[in-house]
Amino acid sequence: MQGTKRFGELRRQIDGINERMLTQTLQQLEQDGLIDRKDFQTISPHVEYSLTPLGKQAGEHLKNLVDWLQDNLGEILAQKQKRQGE
Repeated sequence: MQGTKRFGELRRQIDGINERMLTQTLQQLEQDGLIDRKDFQTISPHVEYSLTPLGKQAGEHLKNLVDWLQDNLGEILAQKQKRQGE
């Protein structure tokens, strides 16, 4: 996640998530110190979410893991198929 995002933006970017699940997930991420939630206290609700330094660090590690999995998926699947054939 780059910069700040509003709830609706996040919901549109995450396929298949409903409002309740997104709300629960955001609350948990905030409790864990991975995101900041800024409530602008306006008549029309305006809340923005952004990654904390810890959240940015976690995101970098997750990206590295995803990259590694993509690079090695063929070998992982080949090993799995080989073992299933034994």
